[in-house]
Amino acid sequence: MEITAKMVKELRDQTGAGMMDCKKALGETDGDLEKAVSVLREKGIAKAASKEGRATSEGVIASYIHAGDKLGVMVEINCETDFVARTDQFKAFARDVAMHVAASSPLCVEQSELDAELIAKEREIYRHQAINEGKPEKIIDKIVDGKVEKYYSEVVLLEQPFVKDTDKSVGDYVKEMIGSLGENIQIKRFCRFRLGG
Repeated sequence: MEITAKMVKELRDQTGAGMMDCKKALGETDGDLEKAVSVLREKGIAKAASKEGRATSEGVIASYIHAGDKLGVMVEINCETDFVARTDQFKAFARDVAMHVAASSPLCVEQSELDAELIAKEREIYRHQAINEGKPEKIIDKIVDGKVEKYYSEVVLLEQPFVKDTDKSVGDYVKEMIGSLGENIQIKRFCRFRLGG
């Protein structure tokens, strides 16, 4: 199948990937746009893994004020170079993350930041729920583990479903950006303000 410029442009608009990467992905998938998106995401994630651990000393602080001026968010997102930090793509990414924090109200950026006592209390609550529901003893631990994972996806920023595309997590979105921009990117911290709260 012939890969047209229109197909490449459509894939670029959807993924933010480079023109040659888009053309190659469309070639690998015989022009199937959805499969090409998957190929690019997989490659982006593979690229992202090789960038993890590299120093991120540049970046931006982005803000988002929700309509009505009663909710605001500030996020610090780091990257490796000032050049990338100044790109429109990186700034749009930072704003998307700030908007997500406003909408989804996470407690922390990653699991390791959660208080161990809080998780222990949640596990205990889930255990008692399973016992009260009459679940067999041998599967209670699996039920508790499943509920804890669900809890993480509700309160940990990187594990939450991304508000603009719930098929991927915020962590997946970060990896896509790493693959697209070619630098390690890290959501460092955020602060959420609600009027009167």
